[in-house]
Amino acid sequence: MITKKNFGQLPSGEVVDEYTLSNSRGLSAKVITYGGIITELHTLDRAGKSADIVLGFSSLEKYLEGHPYFGCITGRIAGRLTSGKFTLDGKSYSLAINNAPNHLHGGNTGLDKRVWSAEIVKHSSGSDALRLSYLSPDGEEGYPGNVRIAVTYVVTEANELTIEYEATTDKATLLSLTNHAYFNLAGEGSGRVDDHVLQIFSDEIAPCGEAMTLIDRREAVAGKANDFTKPKRVGDALPGLWNNHGDNYFLRTQSTGAGAKLTPAARLVEPRSGRVLEITTTEPCVQFYSSSSLDDSFVGKAGKRYEKHGALCLECQRYPNSINAPHLGNITLRPGETYRQTTVHSFSVEK
Repeated sequence: MITKKNFGQLPSGEVVDEYTLSNSRGLSAKVITYGGIITELHTLDRAGKSADIVLGFSSLEKYLEGHPYFGCITGRIAGRLTSGKFTLDGKSYSLAINNAPNHLHGGNTGLDKRVWSAEIVKHSSGSDALRLSYLSPDGEEGYPGNVRIAVTYVVTEANELTIEYEATTDKATLLSLTNHAYFNLAGEGSGRVDDHVLQIFSDEIAPCGEAMTLIDRREAVAGKANDFTKPKRVGDALPGLWNNHGDNYFLRTQSTGAGAKLTPAARLVEPRSGRVLEITTTEPCVQFYSSSSLDDSFVGKAGKRYEKHGALCLECQRYPNSINAPHLGNITLRPGETYRQTTVHSFSVEK
């Protein structure tokens, strides 16, 4: 079931709507047309009690004041493009350096700050789905090509939140999208996620240098703090992570685009509530982020401040700097091609 209500209005006069997607098993998600942001995500614990498990705000005004990409569609490139520079088909491009010395998450006004058109459609699962669409014009944030993007959200009776992305362009360009949800399976604003137990289905990460600049190589995780090949308590890993931040992991299955199959990316368990999140994706990478930049400055929906490591992100995407490191992937989209990506968030409980 999907319902709609007004969420507010931008200074420009553009109206922002909120859609609530729900199933009969206690899973519900709220999505707004500003940035495609997942503002709320409610799931049941082992006692049947519901909690909102993503960070965010209850008003549009709070999002407009600025935030660290809570729950939004991220792009045109999710992650950091080194120095904001690339060459495509012999032409050089320079993008905004909004996370010095790099370009981050699509620039100063990325897809997370755009108002998307919405329609309710029927999904192949049989459930109603919310389809958001946006035309990113040629030159927006310095990127080439008029890119038509559609992002579809569906809450299924299998207790899944599925996000499907597709896009086309009229000029060769770069594209790698994700959703930047901050998860705390104990409930948003409930404190640090140290006791969450995380498994990532990957043996290699993309290491970073100073200022989180990608080094453009693979590095094995075996025996290191960032080794999540087996379930590990997050708090035990945090002190050993580079900048306490988290890494971009190369998943064991590396297919993308048309025909790519869903592959396991991560499994997250919160022992007290019993909530379990399992993520599968068609993407080759997952970025684990420990919300190391949170500093009590944001007050969330429950009226509680979001502290450092008060959530974590698991962003399924492509290698952000692959235009400058083609041995690590491909984020080039050309006319006649269709960008496709599917990520499934499956929810359950451990007894």
